[in-house]
Amino acid sequence: MTSRTTDILLTATAPAIWGSTYIVTTELLPANYPLTVALLRALPAGLLLLAIVRQLPERAWWGRILLLGALNFSVLWAMLFLAAYRLPGGVAATITSVQPLMVVFLASFFLGSQVRALSVMAAVVGIGGVALLVLTPNAALDALGIAAAIAAAVSMAFGTVLSRRWQPPVSALTFTAWQLTAGGLLLLPVALLLEPPLPALTLHNWIGFGWLGLAGAALTYIVWFRGVARLEPSTIAPLAFLSPVTAVILGWALLGQALSTWQVLGIFIVIASIWLSQHAQRGAQPPKVRTAPAGVR
Repeated sequence: MTSRTTDILLTATAPAIWGSTYIVTTELLPANYPLTVALLRALPAGLLLLAIVRQLPERAWWGRILLLGALNFSVLWAMLFLAAYRLPGGVAATITSVQPLMVVFLASFFLGSQVRALSVMAAVVGIGGVALLVLTPNAALDALGIAAAIAAAVSMAFGTVLSRRWQPPVSALTFTAWQLTAGGLLLLPVALLLEPPLPALTLHNWIGFGWLGLAGAALTYIVWFRGVARLEPSTIAPLAFLSPVTAVILGWALLGQALSTWQVLGIFIVIASIWLSQHAQRGAQPPKVRTAPAGVR
């Protein structure tokens, strides 16, 4: 197995685990606290990792870390939860699945990556697979929910590409600690102002928050940002299609939800689109990475 294949498979575990977010949120967490849930997913995990690495970014990196924390965590998670509350899950997942297609063009603009027709085709096929996987005939539309889903897709696309463009000379663990902490701190005043206090937490609530914070944020984003540093954004972004696949499989396995023939077909189409996207990037030149300013350590 080549090192590139190992990097892809390891990075793919992150979105696969993110697919558990829906079932954990609906089954284990208090309802109707989207901003507070996003805050408690980001900030404790970020502070824990920060306590481990014991390293703060130099002043030259503060602005970039705040922007990346907002794109990869604050805006992304807030908009995802808002979309989930305003739209059926299938509609939200289908809209946000346009993110890999955005990354293809953003990587060309910011990193000078080549726009490959096969990469565009793979992204379009993946969107179709997600639609088959999660859309239902009675899916309702909501203007605010659609706007939130689009904002989430845009935020993740920019976050993925800019995380590749701006690579500080630190480990993926440290890079993750900085961004999670920044994203959590940005969410803190918004959640406190816009949402009421949480009720008394049950054991199930604590388990849910623990899973989302430790596995769904800290561990998976270390793996994700490691992949961002090693692989082309157009290789990484389609791996996000694995999240709705995992969500559907967990719903079938743990909640007894029906799995239709169309959904099974959607799973195979999504997997095929991911394979196609990886094939499209074979032999591609690594995109440009913005080097750290002198003195930044």
